[in-house]
Amino acid sequence: MIIVMRKIVYLLIGLVFFNSCSARKSTVSVSNRDVKRNNESVQKANSASIAGYTPLTSVQYIERYKAIAIQQMNLYGIPASITLAQGLFESGSGNGTLARVANNHFGIKAGSTWNGKIYYKDDDNANDRFRVYDSPEESFRDHSEFLKKKNYAALFELNKNDYKGWAYGLKKAGYATNPNYPSLLINIIEKYNLDQYDNPETEIQKIKRVDTVLTQIDKKTDAATADSSQQNNNTNKTYTVKQGDTLYNISKRFGLTVDDLKDLNSLDNNNIKIGQILVVAK
Repeated sequence: MIIVMRKIVYLLIGLVFFNSCSARKSTVSVSNRDVKRNNESVQKANSASIAGYTPLTSVQYIERYKAIAIQQMNLYGIPASITLAQGLFESGSGNGTLARVANNHFGIKAGSTWNGKIYYKDDDNANDRFRVYDSPEESFRDHSEFLKKKNYAALFELNKNDYKGWAYGLKKAGYATNPNYPSLLINIIEKYNLDQYDNPETEIQKIKRVDTVLTQIDKKTDAATADSSQQNNNTNKTYTVKQGDTLYNISKRFGLTVDDLKDLNSLDNNNIKIGQILVVAK
């Protein structure tokens, strides 16, 4: 009887050991060598944009991406102020590693459903997996799609002007682990008056009524590009899109509205790319 009991005990110990080993095997993290190889591959693929990167201030980040944030608000119902505040915070005004190398402006991780490229970076855990995008615009679109998940459904019952409700709702739904996340977003929104972009009915007026700092940035941009654009485009009335350009900036520079510019170029949305040639004369 004693011998039989011993055999049973040994068998149970063996099963526990086997299962323990199997569990560890299924959770083994990627090796540092593979992490380095993967990240170098991503960096190489985006080497052109990385090499041409120019650091942005928070004001410049807002100026560059506000039109995209408004577009996403009109398509998905997410306040533009929330999108911009999250982008500013998560990407370090576009200057963080994920934004520069992976075009990931919202710190969205690559879960089991993600089929695209990934970039490894220490976050909540060592070598956390983050999504890689081909452009910042793609990151903004995926951010909107990401918030369509079931656990964020309650947010879309809020008013689009209720940025405080959205800030607290994002934390409650599990978007961030930082307990101060709502107040951080709210402070950013109020510091830069980002809620001015949350009313779709007066979108054009609000874009034109930018604060003093943004206006100063516009004037500097106009002065720096006016001569070159006039020399290059005098005969055929076209303009080549440069880094930092938006449809709003270009339309104002040439005395057009955004809608005029979109009609002239048969554009369905506000997305433009560096190097794209636009017609700027009626």
